[in-house]
Amino acid sequence: MAFKSLNHLLLFMGLLSLSVPVPPLTAIAAANLRHALPRKLSHDVSFFREAPAFRNGQPCGSSANDIIHLAMTLDSNYLRGTMAAILSILHNSGCPENVVFHFLWLRVDQDIKTNLKKTFPYLNFKLYRFDSSLVQGKISKSIREALDEPLNYARIYLPDIIPANVKRIIYLDSDLVVVDDIEKLWRVDLQDKVLAAPEYCHANFTQYFNDNFWNEPELQKIFSGKDPCYFNTGVMVLDVEKWRSGGYLQKVEEWMVVQKQKRIYHLGSLPPFLLVFAGNIKAVDHSWNQHGLGGDNIEGKCRTLHPGPISLLHWSGKDKPWLRLDSGKPCLVDHLWAPYDLYRSSKQIFDE
Repeated sequence: MAFKSLNHLLLFMGLLSLSVPVPPLTAIAAANLRHALPRKLSHDVSFFREAPAFRNGQPCGSSANDIIHLAMTLDSNYLRGTMAAILSILHNSGCPENVVFHFLWLRVDQDIKTNLKKTFPYLNFKLYRFDSSLVQGKISKSIREALDEPLNYARIYLPDIIPANVKRIIYLDSDLVVVDDIEKLWRVDLQDKVLAAPEYCHANFTQYFNDNFWNEPELQKIFSGKDPCYFNTGVMVLDVEKWRSGGYLQKVEEWMVVQKQKRIYHLGSLPPFLLVFAGNIKAVDHSWNQHGLGGDNIEGKCRTLHPGPISLLHWSGKDKPWLRLDSGKPCLVDHLWAPYDLYRSSKQIFDE
């Protein structure tokens, strides 16, 4: 169920922490620890505690229609977040055995693969290499360096990378946790839309594009007859068949080319999605993306939760909960992420 208030969520997280203990905090980030280990050990140890095999005790179908397809990226810098996200999804799923993960990564990284298999021995997942040459010459420098990484653009190519028999997929960022049954999001009625996501029509939509865009009438025509609203591409349900047949990859890429020529926005992979889909998506409940918990893209200040139910907590923005917790200066909302943290300290690893 979606949590109706912060108090309900805090109570749940307190109970969760009794069954999923939080490891000691450490100043060494998971991404850097592997380089601190002797090379001969790096492929033999897991930096994360093993998660239990979840069987939530209710009859679950086994047909193709019962399978839930989720896509995420695998990056050493965000691996700790990815592990927490996976745990949260499985822990709160009514049928965790029906969830199939599709992971995109830039290169074969044996450390990441080993950690994934050891942490989740029963996880049903597939790995796909994202060819960074697909975005070579198409990425424009943004206001935050992390947004310029090729893997940040992999979601654009996702429908053409996953198997042809996958008809629908949920894309999730790595800096979030799910506190509701993911099947609820999976079953959303897309109607005739290609994409479903929480939509925020109260946000100032104009700020996602600069004067170079708004001062050119030809460009503004893209929103003619629409009521465009902001949505966050870190939580999306995609109709893969409609995406492929409608040539939406090419449509998004065309705007990336315009950006290279005219510099019409300052963020990374988000604005091209807005240019193609804003005003034409299936809106889902805001509970499925309590976003912005990482602060803005410049200062990363602490933020509070939005009013309303909570199904998914998303640390979009500059700061990530694991970094703030390790620094000893966490925001209040970071303690909602901590119970899902499976990371082990370097002392724990060497003591074993």
